[in-house]
Amino acid sequence: MKADQRFDLMLPEKIGQRHQERQAVVYVRQSTVRQVTQNRESTRLQYGLAERACRLGWRREQVTVIDDDLGRSGSSTLDRPGFQRLVAEVGLGHLGLVLGIEVSRLARSCRDWHQLLEICALFDTLIGDADGIYDPGTYNDRLLLGLKGTMSEAELHILKTRMHEGRRAKARRGELFLGLPRGYVLKPSGDVALDPDEGVQRAIRLVFAVFERRRSISGVLRYLVDHDIQLPDRIRSGPNKGDVRWNRPNRATLSDMLRHPAYAGAYVFGRREYDARRRLAGKPHSGRYYLRDPQKWMVLHQDALPAYISWSSFERNQQQMAMNRTRHTGVPRGGAALLGGLVACAVCGRRMFTTYTDDGRDARYVCHQMATTYGAPRCQSISARPVDAQVSTLMLEALSPAAIEVSLQAAEDIELERQQLHEQWKLRLERVEYETALTRRRYEAVDPDNRLVARTLERDWETALSAEQTLRNEQRRALEREPEQLTEAERSAVRRLAEDIPALWQAASTTARDRQAIARLMLERVEIRVIGETERAELVCHWAGGAVTKHALIRPVRRFEQLEHFDGLLARITELRKQGATSQTIADTLNAEDWSPPKKDSFNAPMIRRLLQRRGLGTTRPIWSGNVSRKHGWRIDTTGIRRSHRRAPSDGLWMASKRRSQGTTCQGRPPAHLARGYGRQLNRKLQSRVIMNKRSRTPSPSSRRCCEQRPREPSRLCGTPSVRFSTSSRRPNAKTTSQDMTRIKPYVL
Repeated sequence: MKADQRFDLMLPEKIGQRHQERQAVVYVRQSTVRQVTQNRESTRLQYGLAERACRLGWRREQVTVIDDDLGRSGSSTLDRPGFQRLVAEVGLGHLGLVLGIEVSRLARSCRDWHQLLEICALFDTLIGDADGIYDPGTYNDRLLLGLKGTMSEAELHILKTRMHEGRRAKARRGELFLGLPRGYVLKPSGDVALDPDEGVQRAIRLVFAVFERRRSISGVLRYLVDHDIQLPDRIRSGPNKGDVRWNRPNRATLSDMLRHPAYAGAYVFGRREYDARRRLAGKPHSGRYYLRDPQKWMVLHQDALPAYISWSSFERNQQQMAMNRTRHTGVPRGGAALLGGLVACAVCGRRMFTTYTDDGRDARYVCHQMATTYGAPRCQSISARPVDAQVSTLMLEALSPAAIEVSLQAAEDIELERQQLHEQWKLRLERVEYETALTRRRYEAVDPDNRLVARTLERDWETALSAEQTLRNEQRRALEREPEQLTEAERSAVRRLAEDIPALWQAASTTARDRQAIARLMLERVEIRVIGETERAELVCHWAGGAVTKHALIRPVRRFEQLEHFDGLLARITELRKQGATSQTIADTLNAEDWSPPKKDSFNAPMIRRLLQRRGLGTTRPIWSGNVSRKHGWRIDTTGIRRSHRRAPSDGLWMASKRRSQGTTCQGRPPAHLARGYGRQLNRKLQSRVIMNKRSRTPSPSSRRCCEQRPREPSRLCGTPSVRFSTSSRRPNAKTTSQDMTRIKPYVL
């Protein structure tokens, strides 16, 4: 008799009819996928427990095997759907027996194990392993099961400690390589070397070279995509293990390359740590995060590996990527504002945000963090235009001594980039040419009579030829899109242009992003303080290198009353007005004396008129009447003026009169600038009449065409009908001559 059969006969009293009426579950689990594929004997023994359940009295259809947790660790229940299903079935009262090869298969955590024991005791479910059958409802069996669970958890802890200590000891010696980054290979001797493929090395170096120029992962990604450059990697498993595979560039790969210290020749261990609070359900590898401070890494051996870049370049790259995050200034993020991300509030010390209006054409620097977070009043805001203008002037003054060096370096960078691209195409063509030659040699080496093999090799050769031709076509199109090489004359033009930095700064080819990039190279931050509601502001520029400069700024404001010296300005305007000066004279005087208006650069006559009217210093004469020229012999006749009690037609009414000793005739037309600019305003205010003397001659036919007569009541003065003139902005009738149009002279109040 077998041992398990003898054991089954020794404990029949624990298995009752109430247990056999319910189902029996066999729980199968292996900790890793490697154990599932290699330790097959253990898996077979666990599946064999189903036969044991049948010998204990359960029918075959009552036995269920739960193997959902194959390849999953038993240290937690988060990623074990099989164990969760088992606990649910026990809680529903569907199970009478739970079988496992040993307690460690069910749980490696005392918390999960004792939770299962509580539920099994509550619903009268038995637990069995290779040693026997246990009833969690009895004290002795529960004590024994609890001890086995504790030993299982301690066993896991001992195994992990032993393995981790061995791994750390090997890492401290710099001999532990769990996976080399792309661009490196492991020799049979155990040494690490650069990838022997020259194309792989050039692609890796190109990534770091482009990041030095563009200073962002997005910029590197766009460059690689625009130039159709792929990233290399060695296949790490499978039948083609070790072969080079070229993949489409992506942000995650570039981020890993730029942050990996191995490219700077450093051996590192312990860059990542695990935080259980960050772990997400269903994601077994979550909860890990990178330590960005090299001082916190467990092992750091510099100059231990062949390097693609220097350690100082690696540190600069880390600082740049840290600055590219949202809470730092980083690289330009679009928009017309020059100092977006660089402006700080001098009042509260917080970073000022950049807001855009008028479809992105008008920008403002606003400090409203306290307002949006706590509902407090907004700290301050200022238009970006005067700030950017003054900072641009300061930057141009600082750039002038280095103009020639900048132009020469720009030309060298362009040529270097061109050479790198040509080298990439050359290496890619060499690779496909080798593949074509290899397939050709294979085809020529085959026996011609063996057509089964010859046809396959022939197709491979044709495929290689097609791939080579496709790559050559792509190279030709890329070279056609590439700008031509600078000639000596063009280089001289670049040098001359660089000598005139302001012209280069304002050139149409210089984009807002280019100016923002230059500002981030020269400035660390710019602090702004607006002095009350006045036009005065202060700028504090913190330059790269530690220099700090302070500057005064005049900003545009909404109203005259916000001007710091408004009282003095108003007194000066009042003084000039009392002296009989016109609005234009006052404006010219203020401009000559260096007074500044709120919004514009200089004063003008309409601005002075509006200010005088608001302050009660204006006259009763309408503001437009100053534009009407008067000739000798003309006088104002206010007879017949009446206020309109209804809105006039859109074309307006122009009524004029002129009285001479011989009589009054229609001899002209209102000036175009009055008809178009003040026609509607005049319509709403007054109407006048053209009085024609009985002794006057009849208007000419051309005059009738431009003067629309209509019967009206006789004038109180002479009983003659009035004439209505159209002031529409449309051009006159083509039949009306210029001589006719100049015969009507306005006489306007």
